Amino acid sequence: MSDQLETATLGGGCFWCVEAALEQLAGVESVTSGYAGGGVDDPTYKQVCSGNTGHAEVVQVEFDPDAIAYDEVLEAFFEIHDPTQLNRQGPDVGSQYRSIVLYHDETQREAAAAYIEALDEEYDDDVVTELDRLETFYRAEEHHQDYFAKNPNDAYCSFHAKPKMEKVREKFEAKVAK
Repeated sequence: MSDQLETATLGGGCFWCVEAALEQLAGVESVTSGYAGGGVDDPTYKQVCSGNTGHAEVVQVEFDPDAIAYDEVLEAFFEIHDPTQLNRQGPDVGSQYRSIVLYHDETQREAAAAYIEALDEEYDDDVVTELDRLETFYRAEEHHQDYFAKNPNDAYCSFHAKPKMEKVREKFEAKVAK
């Protein structure tokens, strides 16, 4: 185990779904739901849902780079959402649900840019994932943290989060924490 954890900040639709899927990966120490990429300080869920803050629903993934590489985190992230959908994912519509990678340093920026460029070759439609430097991450309200784990029978989670979790378990079987 590395002495130093790294952090990735990613948005691909509802943060409940992204959080539940990525926290299964071995080497991921924590996933925190929040908001980033906008211009309002310390926004609330209601403000972000209005679409007027510029923020996206994102997760911060703290991971051990000796157990899982940043590229592997990106691979799982892009597997669980459609990076060609502009300002939406499934039933969730609005700029707060956009596909976005918020990099923490130049190494992450280069890796994400290369990953997005390669992805663009795989899709018929253009990849619309934004790539920006993380300015500030705002932790979402406590009831949004570990939402799927706390609400496994919630209809939204059953229809949207659970299939993403299953996709990660299937595609990244060797990387799923036991």
